[in-house]
Amino acid sequence: MIIQPLRKLGLKALFAVALLVTGHAIAQQELIVDMSKTIAKIQPTMYGVFFEDINFAADGGLYAEMIKNRSFEFDNPLMGWIQPNSDRHSFNQNSGIASVVNYIGNPTNKNYIRVKVNNDKGYELINEGFRGMGIKKDATYNLYLSALKKSGYIKTIKVQFIGENGSVLGETNIVPTSPDWKEYTSQIVATKTEAKAQLKITFEGTGEIDLDMISLFPVDTWKGRKNGLRKDLVQLLYDMNPGFLRFPGGCIVEGRTLEQRYQWKKTVGPVEDREHLINRWNTEFSHKLTPDYFQSFGLGFFEYFLLSEDLGAEPLPILSCGMACQFNTGELVPMEELDPYIQDALDLIEFANSSIDTPWGKIRNSMGHPEPFNLKYIGVGNEQWGPDYIERYKAFAKAIKDKYPTMIIVSGSGPFPEGDYFEYGWEALKKLQAEIVDEHYYKSPQWFRDNATRYDSYDRKGPKIFAGEYAAQSVAIASPLNKNNWECALSEAAFMTGLERNAEVVHLTSYAPLMAHADGWQWTPDMIWFNNLESYGTANYQVQKMYANNSGTDLLSIKKDGKPLIGQDNLYASAVKDINKKELIIKLVNTSNNNQNVTVNLSGKKVSSKGTMTVLTSESLVDKNSFETPDKISPKESTFKLKGKKAIVDLQANSFVILKFKLI
Repeated sequence: MIIQPLRKLGLKALFAVALLVTGHAIAQQELIVDMSKTIAKIQPTMYGVFFEDINFAADGGLYAEMIKNRSFEFDNPLMGWIQPNSDRHSFNQNSGIASVVNYIGNPTNKNYIRVKVNNDKGYELINEGFRGMGIKKDATYNLYLSALKKSGYIKTIKVQFIGENGSVLGETNIVPTSPDWKEYTSQIVATKTEAKAQLKITFEGTGEIDLDMISLFPVDTWKGRKNGLRKDLVQLLYDMNPGFLRFPGGCIVEGRTLEQRYQWKKTVGPVEDREHLINRWNTEFSHKLTPDYFQSFGLGFFEYFLLSEDLGAEPLPILSCGMACQFNTGELVPMEELDPYIQDALDLIEFANSSIDTPWGKIRNSMGHPEPFNLKYIGVGNEQWGPDYIERYKAFAKAIKDKYPTMIIVSGSGPFPEGDYFEYGWEALKKLQAEIVDEHYYKSPQWFRDNATRYDSYDRKGPKIFAGEYAAQSVAIASPLNKNNWECALSEAAFMTGLERNAEVVHLTSYAPLMAHADGWQWTPDMIWFNNLESYGTANYQVQKMYANNSGTDLLSIKKDGKPLIGQDNLYASAVKDINKKELIIKLVNTSNNNQNVTVNLSGKKVSSKGTMTVLTSESLVDKNSFETPDKISPKESTFKLKGKKAIVDLQANSFVILKFKLI
């Protein structure tokens, strides 16, 4: 053994031994952190989350409803429902059949079904859920349905969880009693854990019965709210400690056509009155067609505001500016017809902030939230570009500022971080004295490593930056082969040191997309993956979480040879202090394939000699987290001791490290 003798050697001798044994020199770096001077204040919104209903992130995901097409409002009203023993070209004397009926005079909840049961031993109505239904042994599920006894002698509605082979995994009975519409509730306790369960409805007796709004939720939702959000997914968001929540998109705001745009007013009020809409991602990509992807809006703007409140995050709603997605139709509202779109923005601010005596404040109150949501930010358009966008932005900005002068408006620079439209947008928005400009970039890992200096030269007196959508693409943008691998996450960590170093101009940042269903995705990569039972944070999630939980309040200088660390010798760094927690926080990223020995000299103030070191790394750049190994790439924390006023760190190859010390 040579360990004991090596302990007596100095740093230079150890360096020589490492070179001799491994054949690779361990690079030595000398850095200086100046704690005496604050360069810029870091905004509480610096690291947030961006939610869009893509990849079944809302219905089938965050929104815990388990029944697909619960009120028969899809374009095909029986999509998601199976009648295995029924034939539309038969009288079905040995079973029965359900037919779709239109309500008279109901513009939002248009359909219900009339079930004719001829033989109660033969008829079955089955809902397939969102790629199945995830049920857990001994867990309780709330069942709701509306029914009207039309004719005959139907005595009982039997509702069961069934497995792949038809085995019963839990059941309950409902006794319909009224010839008028009546709401019924019951509960089902699952007898087995099953990821791909379905819900089967049968009847005792024969006759005709009308059914609508058949709904099923786990009792164990986030904060125990009835008909609420999926607990494990919200917990992952909560653990990030995000500074803001941007919603509802994304391209989903724009719609392929203006008729299919997101209209927030249709997403508030009673859930059963919210008008369904096709999801613009359902057949967008030929590699992943999902024609059964619709929006029920059970997760609507009220629920987004409530989620923001739960997370302690600033709500950031994005609204249509009268332009459909320019990757699709690019349909425009004529300027002389733009007023209703602008009024939607003004009414949203009233809904969020005004007293319960106002028309929209009254609606907020009726939904159970008399207190204002204290909305401070609003976005005009998603990633529109060109003169048509600028013209519409000007109209929105004037109207909003005239009525709500303190509201902060987020504008956009288009879908790409360079090019003529990007340059045009920035020039126009600067002239208009825009407050915040949203930039998007889906690029290679190398691009992220090369662009840690992106904001170093941005005008400190110009608009502030919202890095609203970004993610390193392991293959190419929109490729179905993209992976959430360690190289992508590490490259983002390196890039984020540049975001943090430029906190004077960068005020908000968020990875995108946020979530994806393992069996229902359209886009990769994504920060959080889930199936019907489980979820996990990717390596990218872990990077975002580490930054968001260590954002600090004041930016400090950290330099090598008087220069910031922007990739020299594959090393990146940023430093902050948190005046509330009285902490010094240093972030170091090594994108080299070799270890690097880093000495950080701490000057300007005193810190505790004992701190913590959190390390995020993996053996291979192609490693990734998965359902089988959800914590393969996850942070490891240990105690760390200074040597005098120096932090001497052996940075592992391809690692992201956070050092943290208490300020004295």
